[in-house]
Amino acid sequence: MSKVEVIRANSDLASRKRGKEIKQLRVAAYCRVSTDSEDQLNSYKSQVSYYSDLIQKNVEWVLVDIYADEAITGTQVTKREDFQRMINDCMNGDIDMVITKSISRFARNTLDTLKYVRMLKERDIAVYFEDEKINTLTMDGELLLVVLSSVAQQEVENISANVKKGLKMKMQRGELVGFQGCLGYDYHPEDKSISINEKEAEIVRYIFQRYIEGAGGSIISRELENLGYKTKRGTPTWAETTVLGIIKNEKYKGDILMGKTFTLDPISKRRLENLGEEDQYYLRNHHEPIVSAEIFDKAQEIRMRRNRGRNTVENYGGKREKYSRKYAFSCMIDCAYCGGTLTRRRWHSSTKYSKTIWQCVTSTKKGKKFCPHSKGIPEEAIEKAFLESYRIMCNNNKDVLEEFLQRMEEALSSNTIHKEIAKIEKEIQGLENKKNKLVDMRLENIIDKDTYEDKYNSLMQEINEKVQTREKSLSNLEEEKDIKKRLLAFKKVLEQNEVIDTFDRYVFESVVDKVIVGGVDENGNKDPAMITFVYKTGLSNCLDGEKFKPARRNAKKDNTKTSNELCSHTDNEDNKLCSHSSDDTY
Repeated sequence: MSKVEVIRANSDLASRKRGKEIKQLRVAAYCRVSTDSEDQLNSYKSQVSYYSDLIQKNVEWVLVDIYADEAITGTQVTKREDFQRMINDCMNGDIDMVITKSISRFARNTLDTLKYVRMLKERDIAVYFEDEKINTLTMDGELLLVVLSSVAQQEVENISANVKKGLKMKMQRGELVGFQGCLGYDYHPEDKSISINEKEAEIVRYIFQRYIEGAGGSIISRELENLGYKTKRGTPTWAETTVLGIIKNEKYKGDILMGKTFTLDPISKRRLENLGEEDQYYLRNHHEPIVSAEIFDKAQEIRMRRNRGRNTVENYGGKREKYSRKYAFSCMIDCAYCGGTLTRRRWHSSTKYSKTIWQCVTSTKKGKKFCPHSKGIPEEAIEKAFLESYRIMCNNNKDVLEEFLQRMEEALSSNTIHKEIAKIEKEIQGLENKKNKLVDMRLENIIDKDTYEDKYNSLMQEINEKVQTREKSLSNLEEEKDIKKRLLAFKKVLEQNEVIDTFDRYVFESVVDKVIVGGVDENGNKDPAMITFVYKTGLSNCLDGEKFKPARRNAKKDNTKTSNELCSHTDNEDNKLCSHSSDDTY
């Protein structure tokens, strides 16, 4: 075998980079403090001064710049502008070496530390950590860096855990944590107390009053804007979410719930809504309330009813249902002209002329110009029209009567809820069996403690959810029994071919598919009072709604007044504010 000749490296070329001989290293320093306290800012100034002197005193170094971030966390480099500027300058070839005090000053996230160190190392740019005496271009630099950066990240996690523990202890003692005031209340940091701001409190009381009257969040927000009220931040624009946030804020009845959100981890600093993952702390009668407990509870009852089936904290993971079905005609009446839904509203609610009207939602929310032909129709007129339509259909169509009887029979024999409850009971029993097996496995040391606790908590959460579903189904079962009693009575009326003289919601829902308000008469003219009942049998029946409208209560006193002259607070136009209007939002 031939002898190998070794050609020794030229030590004079060791400092050469990218074909150029570097006579002076272009050095940059990076400084950072994480808070804006006076001590920390003094430390920040000291770091800048120290590195400026250090680099300028070394004849082999030339100062490029001092990169410094103040009052910025070290766990997220994307939020540090000067750090990003320094990295860009390095990538542009303007820096040969970066000096920083310690690994924790550079980054407190292990992945970020290694990512940027390796990025710079590929360009032959050294990072020197003074406290640890690590130069990333040396052979053992990265090994030490991995270990020490992990220690720095662990330090952040330990600090975060200690801060969390301290905050929980404060909350357990009843101290306010993270509260800086809200609409209606002023916060006093000197004694950590809150007091009512009467000017703002009037807005809060107005919101609650309108909500329990039936107005939705969008209606209330529009009214607040028209009244010239401003938010806590002083802006004249109100969002629906702002109004609903006020409605569900327990502070307005004098209580405080702390721990509504929590930080997922100290690295990403992502905050999540607390759905039971962390402890919460509730303080009753903590301060003077703005609204009474009765009004607040009534508002929550309305909110929960409207939220039923939606993907909210209360119904986490659920799907939004199509109908709320608060009233007999909710989501069952369509506008013949624009296809929109008619919603329930109250006219002149605080006067003796009060009446319930169903109006096209397009006209009321967007404006009359978007559906100019539609008009409000009294609820009483729709009810009377249905009774007349039913009488006509049964007298003229024997097949319809038989179809109605068949539908009553199907409704009375329906056993859906019983089957649903039986299914839930079976699922609960299955989960209980799983829980018992898990306990046995833990007692026999088949699984470790951490795995056991995770599985046990998960099973208990599932069991609780199933129990709540069962309770809801049992409640629905009682309601169904009452409905079936009324349908049974109606079935007897159908069998005897008698006329029903009073409106019954469940009779209406069992035979009618939908109602269409408005249409075109025989002469081709728009008739906004026309009512068409579309039955589940497929047949339909049109009636003139004008014949069923109740007489005006002031007709004898003054026959010259028009309906719009009764009160200026009508809801026909979207740009008019009415403190007496209400929506059946669904």
